[in-house]
Amino acid sequence: MKMKALSKKTTTIIASVLLVFLIYIGYRVTESRKHMDNLKSQATQNDTPSVAIVHAEPLPAKETIMLPGTIEAWFQAPIYAQVSGYVKMWYKDWGARVKKGDILAEIYAPALDAQYRQSKADLASEIALNDLAKLTADRWIALRKNQAVSEQSISVKVAEAKAQQAKVNAARQNVSNFEALINFKTIVAPYDGVVINRAINVGDYINKEGTISTPQGEVRNLYTVADISRLRLFVSVPERFGALMHDGLKADLTVPQFPNRHFTAEFLTTARGFNVSTRTVTTQFVIENIEKDLWPGSYASVNLTVDVENTHLSIPSSSLVFDEMGTRVAVVDDDSRVHFKPIKITRILDATVELSEGVTTEDRIINNPSAALLEGDKVTIVTPAPGYDMINAPHKPASESSKPASHAETPPESSKPASNAETPNPELTQALKASHVR
Repeated sequence: MKMKALSKKTTTIIASVLLVFLIYIGYRVTESRKHMDNLKSQATQNDTPSVAIVHAEPLPAKETIMLPGTIEAWFQAPIYAQVSGYVKMWYKDWGARVKKGDILAEIYAPALDAQYRQSKADLASEIALNDLAKLTADRWIALRKNQAVSEQSISVKVAEAKAQQAKVNAARQNVSNFEALINFKTIVAPYDGVVINRAINVGDYINKEGTISTPQGEVRNLYTVADISRLRLFVSVPERFGALMHDGLKADLTVPQFPNRHFTAEFLTTARGFNVSTRTVTTQFVIENIEKDLWPGSYASVNLTVDVENTHLSIPSSSLVFDEMGTRVAVVDDDSRVHFKPIKITRILDATVELSEGVTTEDRIINNPSAALLEGDKVTIVTPAPGYDMINAPHKPASESSKPASHAETPPESSKPASNAETPNPELTQALKASHVR
């Protein structure tokens, strides 16, 4: 009985040990499968690329362009010699402010003075001969009553008197001509302005061909007087913006001599015709130069803010893909899969490009796409950590600039250069050319 009881107890223990062993084996198998599933899931996740996305943005309704301009005087008159002679004296030097009629210089012309005196003497002689002719004609007409002379003789004397009167008129006109030339001996300012050029000195011989120091074949003016109370600003506007010039449009400008001051010019007119060599149109603005700070001939940097109807979109240049298929972008669909779309670029700007077709504002465009991405690849969309998102980073407000002088205009916010100023990106341009070559 004892042996039977012992055998039964041993069997129970062995069965219990086997059961525990089977349970342990089952647990280990289950845990291993879970661990393998986790590893597989993690490997799958690690194999899925992470991407950051951007969206195409519509261009603003206003666009600011920076263009070079040239400032010219409202009126600018080069004054040339009309008589030959020597400079007797000049009275206004470079930079002198003059009024209309102010004497600039005097010319000593002895030959002209002698011709003038001769013309007056000729006039006196013709007047005397005319008086004699009139007296003779009157006497012959009086003899008609007595029929002492023939009608033919009377007609001849009357005609001679009329001819002599015509000579008097011619001599008088000759004197007037010389008087006009005599007036040109005095060089005067044609209007209120500033002397911006004096090309004569005392003793210089001058004539209609210039001065004695003038190279042969070159005509040099004696003075140049400019009216700078108002100025003309000439700007060559690109063809795209030519039709957008209109009355009331204002331009903000700076000049090298006053880098921290801004001036305002108002639209005056446009040439309404493009220069075929530059594809620009000459546009004229008016500057009220009340304090005479701006000078003619100055170079100006002109900011023009115009209303535009933009249907194009803008994307970062870092989102472009260049391959044998041309220029494209990679977008992520609703299933988080990659698809490549061809695009049409209209302008290459600094950090962005302008597109006319290919994407919409709803498309999720991959920024800085990897060269390993293929059509249909699954990706994970992530948000870049602060400091790494250079596209969507908020812009810091610009510090408020100091107030300009009372006569200088502060540029409106819209007249500041736009962030998408047309500054070509050389690397991007080269990449675009290379993609088209392939």
